[in-house]
Order: sequence, then structure tokens, then C-alpha cells
Amino acid sequence: MDIRHIRNATIVVKFADKKFLIDPMLAEKGTYPPFPDSARQDQNNPLVNLPTSIDNIIKNIDAVIVTHLHLDHFDEAAKDVLPKDIKMFVQNEKDAEEVRNAGFQNVEVLTEDTVFEDIQLVKTVGQHGRGEIVKLAGEVCGVVFKHKDEKTLYVAGDTVWYEEIQKEIDTQKPEIIVVNGGDNQFHEGGSLVMGKEDIHEVYKAASNAKIIVVHMEAVNHWTLSRKELKNFINKNEISSNILVPDDGESYSF
Repeated sequence: MDIRHIRNATIVVKFADKKFLIDPMLAEKGTYPPFPDSARQDQNNPLVNLPTSIDNIIKNIDAVIVTHLHLDHFDEAAKDVLPKDIKMFVQNEKDAEEVRNAGFQNVEVLTEDTVFEDIQLVKTVGQHGRGEIVKLAGEVCGVVFKHKDEKTLYVAGDTVWYEEIQKEIDTQKPEIIVVNGGDNQFHEGGSLVMGKEDIHEVYKAASNAKIIVVHMEAVNHWTLSRKELKNFINKNEISSNILVPDDGESYSF
């Protein structure tokens, strides 16, 4: 497989000869206002440019997976540029209805035994924060990719570490894990996605896996930088297992 980090949570995954675009946020730098009640209110989103052209990102995509419909995972630019007949996978019927209303004609809700071509796609749980903020943040999911000729890949989505992530790892036994770091927060309510301690818990649960951390430094409410995370993993001597890509960087497994 080949995993290319684009920006924020947007990645392109080549898996068993198919190409997946996950959580596309494709707008130019500064297109949208900052998320309110959080840091960097003087900076519009996204905070950084795409590392390559949109045409290059969406070229030869076989399917799109949208883990949830927050702006930084499925934005107006993505809705405009993606072909309306492309295969779209979403987490539930509510999201499917919204995606269909945006003009997409080939929308399927992920389950625990979805099959695309000969690739098994397993919908996984997630928790977009802790406590009361979860009600506001809403439902999210992740997805596990399985194929006889590939390592098992787990894309966790917008979740913090909690006991259900341990269960997903124990059940699916992923060899490659993509987590959304950045410890994004509003002024109140705590972490919405993983911070460095959450990422450490993922490592402890899957110490033989390669863990790729994305969703960093791209939207205004991030609180964990790549530099701080790299210092943390170096201090804990786990840098060989945890990869912190720059935008546009790729890995092959």
C-alpha cells in the first residue's frame, strides 16, 4: 500500500490496486473563517496551501471515504470538484442524505462488512472528544482496510483515545494505523482528537504497528504541533514506530 498525506485529515490511500481519497478538504488556503471560540481567530482556514494541485489529488480516484461531514473533512471545494458519479462511502444514512443532496449519485453507508471490489472495508467507532463536547461534535467513524495481499490498515478518524479504540485494535490487529493528532480544541471542552498522550496509548496498544499522525497544523484550533509531537516521541523512544509526515509526504508498506 501507499499512503500520501495531503493536508489536515486528507489522505490518498493506494490499497490492493485501488485508490481511495479520505476526508477531502480541498479549498485554497484561507477560504473559510476560523472555527470560533478557539485559538488563532486572526487566521482563516485552511491555514496552509495544498502541497499539490487538486487535479493531481483526485486523479484516478476509485472511491472517496468521508468519515463525517465537518468542514475540515468534506468541504465545498471537494463537493465542487469531485465527479458526481464517483463512489462515496459515508458513516450513516443521515450523512448519505446530505452527500446525495450535494449531487453525488453513488453513495453507500459503511458497515462492518462492506466490500469494495475485493477489499473489505470495516466501519469502526470513534469518539470526537470527551464529556459534553461529544454531543456537539457529533457522530464519527473510522475504517479498516483488509485484503489478502496487503497489510491491514486502520484509519481511525476524528477520535480521542478511549476504551473502544483499544477494542478495535485488539479485534482488527492493524499493522498500519493513521490517527488524527493535533489535539484540536475549543476554549472549553477539551481535546476533540488525539493529543500526544492519546497517541502514546495507541502505540502501547499496537507496539508493532506503524502509526502515522495527520490532522496537524492545518486548521486554526490545533494545539499540538509536529515539533512538540516529535520531541515527545523522541523522548519516549518510540520515533521508529510513529511517523509525523509533512503535507505531501508519502509512505509505502
